[in-house]
Amino acid sequence: MTIQWFPGHMAKARREVSEKLKLVDFVIELVDARAPLSSQNPMLHDILQEKPKMIVLMKKDLADPDVTQQWIDHFHSKGIVSVAIEANEKQDVQKVIQKAKQLGKEKIDKLVAKGIRPRASRAMILGIPNVGKSTLINRLANKKAAKTGDKPGVTTKQQWIKVKKEFELLDTPGILWPKFEEEEIGYRLASIGTIKDQILPKEDVAAYVLEYLYANYPDFLEARFELSQVDDMMEAFEHIGKKRGCLESGGHVNFEKVSDIILQDLRTGKLGLISLESPE
Repeated sequence: MTIQWFPGHMAKARREVSEKLKLVDFVIELVDARAPLSSQNPMLHDILQEKPKMIVLMKKDLADPDVTQQWIDHFHSKGIVSVAIEANEKQDVQKVIQKAKQLGKEKIDKLVAKGIRPRASRAMILGIPNVGKSTLINRLANKKAAKTGDKPGVTTKQQWIKVKKEFELLDTPGILWPKFEEEEIGYRLASIGTIKDQILPKEDVAAYVLEYLYANYPDFLEARFELSQVDDMMEAFEHIGKKRGCLESGGHVNFEKVSDIILQDLRTGKLGLISLESPE
């Protein structure tokens, strides 16, 4: 299955990123801590080339902490600066600032060595939609500099934002790649709400979540839904629907409501701290 999703403003954003890259010293790429590989944009690898990069794993408060540490170690092993954060925690935001200062220092030192007056380092911040980019920018700038929302695609144009006197950020719209060749990537991103719910059948995504939980976090499945197996997906949906009151006239279970419950429980952390992929 190939999932295609590439609104026009994203094609424009890609061109703008390529054009503005020469204005910055390094790039900050945001990914979702629950799916750090699937939420990276492989298209950016070609655009960024040798530009220094830092990866920020967002929403660490919703991810499995042990798996998140595995990802940090994985990125470090590849020589990539990385940090996992919860954007509403001041100490986490400070970690981003400190690592960004370190990453930009080399460029500034070179300018000073050439006799050029030092300036604040400049970074471009990138990420796929709904990864928490606008929220982090507002925390870094300590004000409401960027629009925020719970739907993908809130940011639609580039803007420069000052982070105290530490560095300057070039914000960009969230960019998804044109299509997902791997079905698994599409389902992971749909599960955590990166892809709009209209792109993939909601019941299929919810079924994917149940199967993943059964294989990787069976205790969470039992604790939240009193569900010990998902061999028959229809029975599993019926069970959850009856437990959670998703009934229509005649006593039939509304599968769409059940799907909403499963996905919202995952996205809000009510199911537990869950990661949908690991470096292995």
